[in-house]
Amino acid sequence: MAAALSPTRPGRSVVVWAVLGALVLTIAALEYRDRRVDASLAPRPDARRLLPVPVDQLVAVEIAERGRLHRFERDAAGTWFYHGVHTAATAAHTHAAEPALSERIERAFAAFGRARIERDFPLDGDGAAYGLAAPDVVILLYRAREGQPLTQFAVGHVAPDTASRYLAAVGARRVVTIPAFQIENLLGLVQAAAAAQAEPVGASR
Repeated sequence: MAAALSPTRPGRSVVVWAVLGALVLTIAALEYRDRRVDASLAPRPDARRLLPVPVDQLVAVEIAERGRLHRFERDAAGTWFYHGVHTAATAAHTHAAEPALSERIERAFAAFGRARIERDFPLDGDGAAYGLAAPDVVILLYRAREGQPLTQFAVGHVAPDTASRYLAAVGARRVVTIPAFQIENLLGLVQAAAAAQAEPVGASR
């Protein structure tokens, strides 16, 4: 009588590899699902935010007001200071790293970094109707190791509602409005920084 045949080893191997393959596919599917969920939960860029990058990526801000260019920079420790005023008449400049002024610069730029666009519409002509053809104020933003400004904003008139200010990125064909107090804050900062620079050395504060 012939001996009974036992299951062959190759048959068992096929089953084992099939189970392993199914397990790998299941794990891959779960990881793919988790990545999609993580991506859907990740914060998305705020389309209404004015600045193209967060303020902590900026190393210098220049504010040109009526022909006077005021420059603010970060030092190696990341602290803001007033680099000075540059005019056509003088190329001299100074560094003012006074703590109280540094704190005010930090607060003003942090607030400006939160500025949001209220309205957005096409720019007609040269923008003279909005005060953008020959703006009294221009704001330039710089990132590290970049000689050219990341963005330049021309600041126009106060809007008829008196609560907003017209503004346009230089070279863009669109006008936006932002809260007028954002520009008032920056101009107040410029005045405070220029006054601190003009104060005699050793004067009490």
